[in-house]
Amino acid sequence: MNEVCFKNIDKDNCHTLKVYQDSGGYSVWRKILAGEINRDTIIEELKISGLRGRGGAGFPTGLKWSFMPSHAKGQKYVICNSDEGEPGTCKDRDILRFNPHSVIEGMAIGGFVMGATVGYNYIRGEFIEPFNRFEQALKEAYEIGMLGKNIQGSNIDFDLYTHLGAGAYICGEETALLESIEGKKGQPRFKPPFPANFGLFGKPTTINNTESFASVPDIIKNGGKWFADIGVENSGGCKLFSVSGHVKNPANFEVPMGMPFKELLELAGGIKDDKKLKAVIPGGSSTPVLNAEKAMSMTMDYDSITKAGSMLGAGSVIIMNEDTCMVETLTRIAHFYYDESCGQCSPCREGTGWMYRVLKRILDGNGKMEDLNLLNSVSDKIMGNTICALGDAAAMPVQSFLEHFGDEFEYYIKNSKSIVNSAS
Repeated sequence: MNEVCFKNIDKDNCHTLKVYQDSGGYSVWRKILAGEINRDTIIEELKISGLRGRGGAGFPTGLKWSFMPSHAKGQKYVICNSDEGEPGTCKDRDILRFNPHSVIEGMAIGGFVMGATVGYNYIRGEFIEPFNRFEQALKEAYEIGMLGKNIQGSNIDFDLYTHLGAGAYICGEETALLESIEGKKGQPRFKPPFPANFGLFGKPTTINNTESFASVPDIIKNGGKWFADIGVENSGGCKLFSVSGHVKNPANFEVPMGMPFKELLELAGGIKDDKKLKAVIPGGSSTPVLNAEKAMSMTMDYDSITKAGSMLGAGSVIIMNEDTCMVETLTRIAHFYYDESCGQCSPCREGTGWMYRVLKRILDGNGKMEDLNLLNSVSDKIMGNTICALGDAAAMPVQSFLEHFGDEFEYYIKNSKSIVNSAS
């Protein structure tokens, strides 16, 4: 059994407390409350497990938790980032819909390890059903005494709250998320200081993704080695992949890390209408696109996807068939990042708009050959020159589309139409 976050998804009412507890839910938390598991053991098991942040950055979770000054006096916070705004990503909302208690238990464990007595789950504003499911689960957890002050007479305090966002992509960036919770405009902060030292309300704070927290209870229950052995070296465990686009069965799939891409594609039913595979974006729209040859040779883990020339990201696999116009696709992606830029940094504020307008000019049939050099030049000047990674997220698709499908852009500029079905 490789499922962790989706292990009960085939059961009726899988989101309820009863189903969660019947499968061993809250058993780790109860042992912690009884004094049977200590902080150091949890940190060590997480490090052994190889669990890396499932929101895109891929930073080792055990190491991140160890950074928090757990014994320092004063308020500390644990935050779950459920602001799932990356185009192509749709896994975290399903964890909240079908397995919300795993997130609650994972956050409580994190609070204990890091000495944080308050947690927030920041949920994307459009996620009304996931929000309602999580709120109901939170109510159930309080009713059975799994949260609150002096839980089960353990002298451990942990209160957990939901915070509903307003649909801003930038608030998926952890420091913009902190600003939003504080009631400010969602804009990224300069770092350092980092949230572990100066986070929510100026207090030490650790932020992890929904899938990361949901994986913790089973890792501690079954052992870090158990989780690590599911995956491959440097990519422990199983992972949720959101497969969308031109496939017969778009869905979320929880599979072992290191699964060949071709097998994941088969799970999704293969290419819709039995067309040929043309391109794959492996980690969401902010990660570099790959051509079919590179995609078919990779396995679904951090190292292999990096070697192929892209990033695993949040595991948002966007499939494109032979009929896809890459000029139109990139223009749409560029418009998204232009629209979602918070405007704080000049390279991002001006550069995203510049790239979109140049691409739109090409798409409208008014492009010039020098526009391709201009796009590369602008994207180069954005990369690495912004406060947060949104600038890089806008630049990387432009660079990779031009690298792998530059001939299509040249054809479009010369002929004012797409190379796809050009005979018609």
